[in-house]
Amino acid sequence: MDVDANDLLLFARVMETGSFSRAAERTGLPKSTVSRRITALEQQLGERLLARSTRQLAVTDFGQGVLEHARRLAEEVEGAAAFAQFRQATPRGRLRVSMPPDFSEKLVLTTFFLQFCSDYPEIRLELDMSPRNVDLLSEQFDLAIRIAPRLEDDATLVARKLSELPSALYASPAYLARYGRPKTPDDLLKHTALHMVTSNGEPMRWKLQRGHDHWEGLPPGPLATNSMGLILQLASHGLGIAQFTGRIALPSVEMGLIEQVLPEWSAPAVTVWAVMPSRRLIPTRTRVFIDALSRALQNCNEAYEAAAAQTPLTLPQATTLVS
Repeated sequence: MDVDANDLLLFARVMETGSFSRAAERTGLPKSTVSRRITALEQQLGERLLARSTRQLAVTDFGQGVLEHARRLAEEVEGAAAFAQFRQATPRGRLRVSMPPDFSEKLVLTTFFLQFCSDYPEIRLELDMSPRNVDLLSEQFDLAIRIAPRLEDDATLVARKLSELPSALYASPAYLARYGRPKTPDDLLKHTALHMVTSNGEPMRWKLQRGHDHWEGLPPGPLATNSMGLILQLASHGLGIAQFTGRIALPSVEMGLIEQVLPEWSAPAVTVWAVMPSRRLIPTRTRVFIDALSRALQNCNEAYEAAAAQTPLTLPQATTLVS
């Protein structure tokens, strides 16, 4: 059965206005055309949609069921039109964004913010730089940037993957000189580890992979925190072995403060997510921010890969050692 979607939209408009005459005025069609097309729709569907009288229109039980589908179709059409309008509109207004502090500091996103504010002067950014997972709905945030291998299921939120950050293990040359270099992942259990914590406050287990080989464990350590910046400083001063993304580790590797441990083993990539309240339409100001950040991260990826290709993974150099 081929049903003309336009006739369904016309049926929804008739029920919205309450009469053929007002529907005709709203759509710019002759009243006779409106009536004829509704009659033709009834014939196609095989049942009456409306009980007509000289004074009013009453929808039948069958018509009520069809009307629900017609209204949803009308909403989708309106949504598509609104989407096109949003795409063409100048982004403006307040944009509240939650972002981990280490994310902006260690990925050197100052240039990104300077460029974004220059490109979109009518958007007023409000940045919450804290490690906590904000409640986007109750705290009225438009967007949260979260860094995690995966996100918990939440029907009230939608997420977009922005970037993948390869990870590995690192330690200072002085730490490795004093305690030895691990040769296998099991050797890590005899070393001191600096751990990031999960969302529930527990130390994050390390997972390593080499080809088809997998290892998982939780080496002992004196400290666990949600601050990647603090862990990087402590690892650079010889407190223990830690896991970083390559882009965060590279400046310290270049300065000889840390070097890669077990370089033939890799840790799971960390994913950067843009998380938004579940809405039918994403405001233009949110969309352009996400698109711009995605491009900036891609540029960071390319710059890291170019620098990493020229930088040895191990650069022994004396540094501070924790006694």
